[in-house]
Parts: sequence; structure tokens; C-alpha cells
Amino acid sequence: MSPIEVQRVIDVAFLGHFARDRLVYRGITEIASGGGVYYSAMAVRRLGFSAAVITKLHPDDFPALEELRRAGIEVHAAPASQTTGIENVYPTPELDRRLTRPLGFAGPFATHEVPIVPARVTIVTPLMAGEVTPEIVRALCARGPVGLDVQGFVRIREDDTLVTRDWPGKTTDLAGVTFLKVDDAEAEVLTGSDDPREAAHALAALGPREVVLTRARGLLVLAGESFCEAPFVAKDTIGRTGRGDTCFSTYVAARLELPPEAACRLAAAVTSLKLERPGPYRGTREEAERLAATLAAG
Repeated sequence: MSPIEVQRVIDVAFLGHFARDRLVYRGITEIASGGGVYYSAMAVRRLGFSAAVITKLHPDDFPALEELRRAGIEVHAAPASQTTGIENVYPTPELDRRLTRPLGFAGPFATHEVPIVPARVTIVTPLMAGEVTPEIVRALCARGPVGLDVQGFVRIREDDTLVTRDWPGKTTDLAGVTFLKVDDAEAEVLTGSDDPREAAHALAALGPREVVLTRARGLLVLAGESFCEAPFVAKDTIGRTGRGDTCFSTYVAARLELPPEAACRLAAAVTSLKLERPGPYRGTREEAERLAATLAAG
């Protein structure tokens, strides 16, 4: 890793490409900031956690990072020949199905582009395969707890499309991971099981201590030998893009303070509120905790 040292201890550091995405819904096209680092860091800051983003993108898009800095997020950006981008086309009103294709790719992180950021937990949240190498993941795991979103290892660029494929390195590269995030489709591709609980157990057997599985209706968490789950209760789903990033980052950040069951409910509450508006979560922790309390009450 780079000899660059950053002394302030951050609650959550995020590693992945910052994106400039094209969103197409109901015939309207919008260019928007995106990527797991964007949606995730913005969400945890709204909950009061400190955050840092390690990313790379074309210098022409560096000004877009100012939104993160204005939110109080520490930013470490390396230059790239392109900025990663994805086109998300939502063909149905409920927004649960989307067609994706790559618009650009900033390339893999080199080790010198990943500064040492002391953090209580680091979340690896790539957009597509080839972004973060297994060597970097192992180095991060050697330093402290790591959360990993499998999207950046199973989402493959093939011609002009993005497809989900099995991850050959899963049997070795997940050994040191603390928190693992998958959606139900990714879980089935990785394990061969369409039963979420069975798939979560199979993934936990590869090493992760906690598995966070997101579905259209909510999230399911396997922590140790115990399951907990909480529903999404959004009144609208117009903010579908970034759902999984928001959910996972909120859960992992909340686990710095809360047991799995409470962290699961808070993640479901934040995600539900985020789903009702495009862009990252811009609500408050108090608002999310009030909704989480209603989920606890059933």
C-alpha cells in the first residue's frame, strides 16, 4: 500500500469508483453522480458518522467531488483516463427491474492509489469487476474489519452490457471479510440456491462473519448463527438507484454502535426513506430512528 498516512481515525472508509451515471425513467434522461462510494458515504454522514472516500475518475469530473467535501467527507481521488459510468434504464414504473450498460471505466486501482486511511471499518464497494484487486482486499482485511459488496466482483462487462457471473475467487478472497453484501440474484449466482437463508449460510461458510442480503421487499441479515430481517416500507421507489449501497453502508456503520437486529432495522428505515427521493439519503438520523422504531413495533 501507499506510504501516505492520514492520522485522523475515520468511522467508515469507502473504496470504489465515483461514477457519472445516466438514469432513464419514464422517457426522462438524467446525468447524475453515482457509485457505491457516493451513495454510501452520503448516507453515513447523515447518520452522524465520519467518512472517507478513496476513488479514481477523470480530472474533468473532479469538481463533482465537491458535494462529498461539502458534506464533511474526506476525499482521496486519483486521476484516470475515464470516469466510470453506468446507464440505468428502468422499463417499469415500480423501478425494481433495470437494464444496465457501461458508459466508461476508470480502470483498476493500483496499490499506490489506495492511501492508508485509519478507519474503524472499510467498505469495498466497486461498481463492476476489475475495479479492486483481491490483493488490495486482502491488504485491507489485514488492517481491520472490511465490508465487501460482491457487485464489484460478479458484475462483468461483456461487449456493451453488464452481466452477473459467478466469482471464481470467492472461495479464497472472502476469507478475511467481516461484512458481505449481496442481492438475491447475486446470491443465487454465487451459491446456486434461490433460498435466501440457504444462500446466506453458504456464503458465510466462505468466511464472512455477517451476510447482508437485499431484496425488493427488504433485507435479511445472517450474523453468526442468527437471522434478522426488516422490510422496506417506502411510499414510492423513485429513488431506486443506490438502494443497496445505502442499505449496506447504513448497516455496517450502525454495527459500530448497535447489535445486528437494531442495525438491520435502522438500515431498512434509512433505505425506505431514501427510496422515496432520487439521489442519496438526505434525511436525519432522528427521522430514520423514528421509522426504525415502528419497524421494531411490527
